[in-house]
Amino acid sequence: MAWDLARVLAHAAARPGKAVSRGLAEADGCVLGTPLVSPGAVPPVDRAAMDGYAVRGDGPWQVIGHLRAGAADPGTLADGQATGIVTGAAIPAGATSVVRSEDAIVTGDRLEGPAEDGRHIRRAGEECQPGDQLLPAGVIVDPAVLGLAATVGLNRLTVIPPPTVAALVTGDELVHRGPSGPGRVRDAIGPMLPGLITRAGARATPVQHLSDSRDDLIQALRESEAELILVSGSSAAGPADHLRPTLNSLGAEFIVDGVACRPGHPQALAQLTDGRLVLGLPGNPFAALVAFLTIGVATISRMRGLRLPELTHIAVPGGVPCHPTSTRLVPVRLTSHGAVPIGHGGSAMLRGPAAADALAVVAPGPAEAIAARLLPLNPDIG
Repeated sequence: MAWDLARVLAHAAARPGKAVSRGLAEADGCVLGTPLVSPGAVPPVDRAAMDGYAVRGDGPWQVIGHLRAGAADPGTLADGQATGIVTGAAIPAGATSVVRSEDAIVTGDRLEGPAEDGRHIRRAGEECQPGDQLLPAGVIVDPAVLGLAATVGLNRLTVIPPPTVAALVTGDELVHRGPSGPGRVRDAIGPMLPGLITRAGARATPVQHLSDSRDDLIQALRESEAELILVSGSSAAGPADHLRPTLNSLGAEFIVDGVACRPGHPQALAQLTDGRLVLGLPGNPFAALVAFLTIGVATISRMRGLRLPELTHIAVPGGVPCHPTSTRLVPVRLTSHGAVPIGHGGSAMLRGPAAADALAVVAPGPAEAIAARLLPLNPDIG
């Protein structure tokens, strides 16, 4: 199927996780499951926006004291009076403005300085009123969101937690230390997957290495408790590729079974009878990376309660050859003039993607494309 359709179907097939209540310290990186609504006014009372002196009326003023930070009762000022105040402290009743410390001239108990009515005072409810919706559901909880929640007095948030993603790397020919050799291939996909998973906003379980055994694959799929299971190295149609027969024997329903893209066309997405999703990644490293960025990111986005990430458009000034029937994913560097292909983009190569800023998504066509969309290599969606 077409590359864009595969992304849309993968996103639609996944289901957002169940919303839970979490303390602020545990909510970072989650997604708001319900809107963030302020339970009260912020600030709850008029507060000083600067260190200085709260004053009433026109100067000069008589300084009658200094308010302690956190004073529960700031008292009342009469006309012509002033009191020292710190940023964030409650304004005394009757105060009309705050004179900043750097503008204040104090001689004994006499204060002079510029005073404009309402200046340097944060009025009650200035930031929000009780019941105001501050953020909609579907926003990623980052440090600023946590700070806002604390500001309005919340201790917990209702969030969709990150999904758990497992990675199964298959292949009798793989070695996990040292270089490749005759009949042996260094595993490059296993080291990639945990970082890709976490950057996409999911929780990665330890990578599990399997032999080219259908029984081992069946057992690993049955035992995994992850919402999404990545299987690399067995998604094609060769004699050692057991994923499709295994999924068929388990009664899985294929959502994506091959994508018209280069590299990465053998990728697949299937749903097991219990609702878990299985993503088949090709065995070549760049092809596996493309498959994760195509289907994996779309699936994880939906599991987190997020929309399908939109892709930006960019010019390719020198042009890039199109494939007649398939979408091409081309490593590019980004310059002030647009995207520049950097080569080394074969399905087994990671030199190009490692040096690239992004992948250019080049639509099928008969000639060259002078524009493309950008697929981020770092799938940072929170």
